[in-house]
Parts: sequence; structure tokens; C-alpha cells
Amino acid sequence: MKIAAAQLTCDPADVPANLRRLTVLAQQARDQGADLVVFPELALTGYELQAIAADPGLWTGADDPRLDGLRSAGIAVVVNCAAPTEGPLPALETLVLGADGALLTSYRKQHLFEHEQGVFVAGDQDGRFELGGLRFALATCFDNHFADLIDREAADGCDVHLASSLYGTGAGRQERATVYPGIAKQAGLHVVLANQVGPSGPWTGCGGAAIWAPDGALLAEADDSTAMVVTAEIG
Repeated sequence: MKIAAAQLTCDPADVPANLRRLTVLAQQARDQGADLVVFPELALTGYELQAIAADPGLWTGADDPRLDGLRSAGIAVVVNCAAPTEGPLPALETLVLGADGALLTSYRKQHLFEHEQGVFVAGDQDGRFELGGLRFALATCFDNHFADLIDREAADGCDVHLASSLYGTGAGRQERATVYPGIAKQAGLHVVLANQVGPSGPWTGCGGAAIWAPDGALLAEADDSTAMVVTAEIG
């Protein structure tokens, strides 16, 4: 199957505008023959933690009708957002929607980074789903720095590691270039990274959405400035 990694610059705290951007990118991925497209961390709002904490209207659950356009894009999507929970805080949640718009699974980020603590509630379950005969694992940004999470994916028979992330310019660029091919080689998995590009809250995303082979070889890579999708055959 063919998988797409996406990158975009988000409109701050504007869910409808960002969903329109995501839908266009999803359609581009579909038109390039992709079966699945992965979007960056907090793709529906940008990394706008103060706004997310102050306005539950920015939280987006799996049944939110604002997702209908993305559901009808004709491609499976992996989209990360602030999502309501059973308690007072949202989760940093990844929703996986099939090409028919149905929810395949969801995953809550387990390792919250510094200032995310107190804004979000952490998850405690690994994210898995199957599509096209392959088994997928989900991780969100800081999750990718924890070797035990990666080891569990390999032990669980996963084929592909999907990361919705936000790596900034400067040190984040170097981390992005080392962490993800390292995961591929550590676990023997294909690795797909979706990253933001341009301003997002206090950060400036460095772009470089990419796909790596299980030996760490780079299969596809986006630039550092353009909203776009890149694709590669997997499996």
C-alpha cells in the first residue's frame, strides 16, 4: 500500500480553517494513489495550548460533525487533535478514520511534554490498528523518545510506526533527523513522520515530513517550507 506523510502551517485556534486545509491535503494524497495519510500533532488548532485550555469549543471528538469533510475525502486519515475526555481536561488524541469515514481506532498521547502537563490528560494505552494487511502503531511527538514504547510495537508484530509530531527549527531539526530513522532500525519498522511547518504557538515547525524504510533508509521527504504531502510504497 502507499502511505502519505503531510505537513502544513496551521491557522491558530481555527478548527474549520485547518480542517479545510487537511481535506485538501488528504485529497492530494488520494490523487497520488495513497491509501492513508498522516497529519501532524495538533493539526486542527496548531500548538495553541492557552487557547485549547480556555476554549472547549476547540476540542474535537471522533463524532464531531466538523470532521465530515475530512471523512468524505476518500482516503484513510490519521489526525491528531485536542479531544474531550471523561474529565475536565482534553487529551492529545489521534483519531484514525477509514476511507469510508468510520473510526478505526483512537490513541491518547502517553508522554506529555513539559507545558502540556496540566493542559492535557495522558493516555495509558498503546495505539494499534490494521489496514491493507499491515499492522500500524501510533505515537505522538514526545512519545517517540521512549524506547519501551517502540519495543512494544516490535513485540506486538507491528509493521509501520506512524508519528504525528511537531519538531521546530534549531535543535528540533536535528532530533527529527536522528530519532525517526533510529526507530526504524531499532524496531525494524517502516516509519512515517508528519510534522508542522512554519509558526505554531511558541514553535516554528521545521517541516521535513518523511517516510523511512525498516533499515533507516529515507524513502520520501518534504521540504522545510511548503504545505505538502510525500508518499511511499510500504509492504
